[in-house]
Amino acid sequence: MTSRRNFITHLSALSLTTISMPILANTPAQDKRPDPIAVDKVKQFVSLGHSDLPGTRQMLEEMPSILQATYDWGNGDFETALGGASHMGRKDIAEFLIGKGSRMDIFTAAMMNNLDIVKAMFTAFPAIVNCKGPHGITLLMHAQKGEAAEVLAFLKSQNIK
Repeated sequence: MTSRRNFITHLSALSLTTISMPILANTPAQDKRPDPIAVDKVKQFVSLGHSDLPGTRQMLEEMPSILQATYDWGNGDFETALGGASHMGRKDIAEFLIGKGSRMDIFTAAMMNNLDIVKAMFTAFPAIVNCKGPHGITLLMHAQKGEAAEVLAFLKSQNIK
């Protein structure tokens, strides 16, 4: 006769085996992720995004997967090519990258004088004004670099420095 304890122990072991088998079965070799992009290539692309539209365009044509790549400058200072273009006021590079599908954020919106996006984000999350972009660059500084008059006026009306 099987004791209650033995029954529960065997049931638990059977349940764990049954649960884990499908998990192991769903990891075929074709689900392997591609290798990361070389760090030196990411750094080059992000650096080009600061000031070199032809170089940015050429590198993206040669390596389309690099579009969303983020370079780690250290101590939590992450930056994309679009982030670099944004704090340098390079609307031409920002527009090119966004047109290719780069992920836009409030810093890019501020530099591009997109007041609707800045206001919507500020309204939904007022503390967002305390966020810093790459290298600790503020929202206000992004707007200044982009000579974004409407965004600058809004930020100043909110006493944002």
